[in-house]
Amino acid sequence: MLKHWEQLPESMQTEAVRPYYERLRKREGALRRKRLFDLCGSLVLTVLLSPVMLVIAILIKAEDGGPVFFRQERVTTYGRVFRIFKFRTMIVDADKKGPLVTGKADSRITKVGSKLRHLRLDELPQVLNIVTGDMSFVGTRPEVKKYVEQYTEEMKATLLLPAGVTSLASIAFKEEDEMIAHYAELGESTDEAYRNHILPRKMRYNLDYLKKAGVAQDIRIMIKTVLEVIK
Repeated sequence: MLKHWEQLPESMQTEAVRPYYERLRKREGALRRKRLFDLCGSLVLTVLLSPVMLVIAILIKAEDGGPVFFRQERVTTYGRVFRIFKFRTMIVDADKKGPLVTGKADSRITKVGSKLRHLRLDELPQVLNIVTGDMSFVGTRPEVKKYVEQYTEEMKATLLLPAGVTSLASIAFKEEDEMIAHYAELGESTDEAYRNHILPRKMRYNLDYLKKAGVAQDIRIMIKTVLEVIK
């Protein structure tokens, strides 16, 4: 599953990344089972969730006639760029009309999009990214290249595994937009608030996950995610 150390991007061949790499090397069996779980689970969910995703697609299209999906370049394993699937929750070309991070009161969010975000349903199409291997059910949420370029050397260790649909960081920061709003009241932009305060704290969760990545841990996090959404 893991590349040989010498095959990693030079920016990842650092002493800060090595401890995480060595630990994952010892867990390659668990990582293979994790990928098998991802593949089988995503194929089954793609079939089961098709009716739900069809209804959501119709609602999005009916609201403003724009595209159903939002495709944006994100970063996954070893810094590779891929295009993520999400249901569109904002106005067309929203990424060109404001910051890459969204605040709670962002005027670019559509009415249907607001409901989808609240229930986390905008993430459903990412089962397709899991099928292709660009993502996993659990892992570090995929960032845009702009933020990845600002990672510390240790943060780059999270790029040893595929990006994830959910994570403990996602659960802990489920009210991220409210946190950003707080920093906005203190005079920081949305971008500054995310880069300076949110991202470093989320990364502590993501780095800790690398030490115990596997199917059992993933199932626990997925169950916890569902319970949090139900709340």
